[in-house]
Amino acid sequence: MNPCPNIRSGHNPAEIKQAFLDNLHCALGRLQATATRHDLYLALALTVRDRILQHSINSISARDGSNQRTVAYLSAEFLPGPHLANNLLNLGITDATRNALRELGHDLDPLLAQEEEPGLGNGGLGRLASCYMDSLASLEVPAIGYGIRYEFGIFDQVIRDGWQHEATDKWLRKGNPWEIPRPEIACDVKFGGHAEGFIDSKGRYHSRWIPESVVKGVAYDTPILGYHVATCNILRLWKAEAIESFDFAAFNHGNYDRAVEDKVASETITKILYPNDEAHQGKILRLKQQFFFTSCSLQDMLRIHRASGGLPADFHQRWAIQLNDTHPAIAVAELMRLLMDENGMGWDDAWPATHATFAYTNHTLLPEALEKWPVELFGKLFPRHLEIILEINRRFLDEVRVSFPGDDDRVCRLSLIDESSPRSVRMAHLACVGSHKINGVARLHSALLQETVLRDFAAMWPEKFRNITNGVTPRRFVAVANPGLARLITQCIGEGWLQDSDRLRRLEPFADDPGFQNEWRAVKLANKQLLAEQIAARTGILVHPDSMFDVMAKRIHEYKRQHLAILHILSLYLRLKRQPDGTQPPRTFIFGGKAAPGYLMAKHMIKLITATGDRINHDPEIRDRLKVVFFPDFNVKNAHFIYPAADLSEQISTAGMEASGTGNMKFSLNGALTIGTLDGSNVEIREEVGPENFFLFGLDAAAVAELRKNGYRPRDFYEHSTELREVIDFISSGELDTGERYLFQALVARLLDHDPYFLLADHASYLAAQTRAETLWLDPTAWTRQSILSTTRMGKFSSDRAIRDYCTEIWNITPPAPTPLHSRPYQGPRATALGF
Repeated sequence: MNPCPNIRSGHNPAEIKQAFLDNLHCALGRLQATATRHDLYLALALTVRDRILQHSINSISARDGSNQRTVAYLSAEFLPGPHLANNLLNLGITDATRNALRELGHDLDPLLAQEEEPGLGNGGLGRLASCYMDSLASLEVPAIGYGIRYEFGIFDQVIRDGWQHEATDKWLRKGNPWEIPRPEIACDVKFGGHAEGFIDSKGRYHSRWIPESVVKGVAYDTPILGYHVATCNILRLWKAEAIESFDFAAFNHGNYDRAVEDKVASETITKILYPNDEAHQGKILRLKQQFFFTSCSLQDMLRIHRASGGLPADFHQRWAIQLNDTHPAIAVAELMRLLMDENGMGWDDAWPATHATFAYTNHTLLPEALEKWPVELFGKLFPRHLEIILEINRRFLDEVRVSFPGDDDRVCRLSLIDESSPRSVRMAHLACVGSHKINGVARLHSALLQETVLRDFAAMWPEKFRNITNGVTPRRFVAVANPGLARLITQCIGEGWLQDSDRLRRLEPFADDPGFQNEWRAVKLANKQLLAEQIAARTGILVHPDSMFDVMAKRIHEYKRQHLAILHILSLYLRLKRQPDGTQPPRTFIFGGKAAPGYLMAKHMIKLITATGDRINHDPEIRDRLKVVFFPDFNVKNAHFIYPAADLSEQISTAGMEASGTGNMKFSLNGALTIGTLDGSNVEIREEVGPENFFLFGLDAAAVAELRKNGYRPRDFYEHSTELREVIDFISSGELDTGERYLFQALVARLLDHDPYFLLADHASYLAAQTRAETLWLDPTAWTRQSILSTTRMGKFSSDRAIRDYCTEIWNITPPAPTPLHSRPYQGPRATALGF
């Protein structure tokens, strides 16, 4: 009798061990004795995937014939992070798997380290999308995430001579065991050509698109399992392929290049994440990418809808589509085209269905970040869509004129077409007009959105606007990234906090308990030791875990103000040079983040950080009292080391510039105290954790706006502050130039003459907040108490709460009662009409 009857689905160590060996031998053709560590990782990944697919198949079966609305999350980016540890956690088999591998002579942790991170996103936007996919599955809300299967993802960051260099992110070079190719699910996507009108047999006018070229989109599915529930959703990514990948006639005539020309041209669309769009060809490719994945996704939804018995007219009753920023906004015009041109609906029926389907999340307050595309380029690539957009605009502006008679300036501001030269299509406007709900991602952001960049839409349709403050998943960013802290929390309050983060409040009584404080500090110290080992391995810099770890890890941008932190560090350095016997506590400043390849000032900011580190770290008079580290290639995998180890979290962007931020939430969940401005979700974090547990500094958004309005003179702050002037002059003197004269002159000149992000105005307040943080650090009991309270009061910032808000406020969906993980018996593969 087979001792392991459930090899494909069982959860005990014996079943997992047998499945692992079967996959190693039968799927990979490897012997244990000669298998590489990566072979072992692949065998384990396939073993775990088998168990996930059981739930995926059952979830699809459960939806077959259901009238429940499905969420389609359209995002140009997803940053899921490594899958293996997260899936083990969600299945509840981490310990069983560790034991099974140990019996075979293997350790789980080195296999986890083998996984290549999917480089499908640039930063917060993609990570947020992945947090939401995790929560949608954990709350058992039917959902499909739609995006692009980039062959090469966000670049790998290499620091050479202190400068950022970009290396190709070949995340697929060894394969991806988590994805399932679905060649039977393919969509034709058109580009170029022209639109032509015709009269049908009933005398009705129609338009059809005659394309210049057609590309095929092929689906690749990654199952997304919820935490300790039976539901498994899908992340469906599209790869571009040629309709005919090989021209045999051209080959037979000796034209070998022409034989594969279509294949090369077509596959370029999904070759790389976010091509540099400064050049004209880059703009074309980026716009093609956006249309490609939205068209594939909408065609796929309509296919599923038809297969489940739905009609085009009731599409909006079965689907709720969320536009994650403006990248997929062209979906509004594409759904109109598909409903009218491909499904025979008239405008008066297609528009209400389209409008009821879409909702739009805005992620920026920067007007220049709201995408616009030249009308000439847009019409050349999508002639039919330009027709549709112009008609949407005509009808919309008629509404505006009725609501605001005689206000021609408002009509111009609201138009979907910017008439200034060159004429352009405003994608955020298209998203606003085509969506029934519009949301910001933090309370402050949502308010400023309605007061600034979208104020005319808020005046027109106040009922459309909502706030959904962002959230992060505690499963990934505590249970996976910080297992020591997760165990300590669970020992005190039980396991339920990973599904109901409000239960973290039950930890509050322990904040003053000396024994618990000692355990809390021990967990933090162990995490700092792990990060110190990584820093030594990656940079060669030795840091002391007993020092305060002051961390700023996020995209490098002037408004995020990494250079404000450097001004403070240099102040400390110069003070120690003057007063070597001062009481400065040891501090380690850790930076991480990538600069956009074409953003030269951000690259100079990285060089300023590394140059400062080179100066301080090699100064024998400073010894170990200050250390400065730039941790290269910040991503989700590296974040697993960084977030748990931070003592102080730097959230110092200019007030009114950050939409929300989610790194602030991840640091706080892991017990870091925050030094920050009243920007983005900092405002709500401070309210939750308590003002006494947040080192506040700087101008608020209203004060920034007032100072800008009245004429900001940054040089005045420089001239009236001895400490600021000393630091700026030190940078200007060439002391940090490392052989490159005048290296930082442009950066200094920008601060003194422009300072668009108000560093100098906030400098004195920032230094005062840093002094308060240092004072508290010298009292370990008080610091630990506030660290504990920081974690316990972060329940609001779970992505589960955010998804519940989307369900009630935007999607009109009621999350079902959770189904326990093992309550649906595996029934074997079953064909479904849905064809998910």
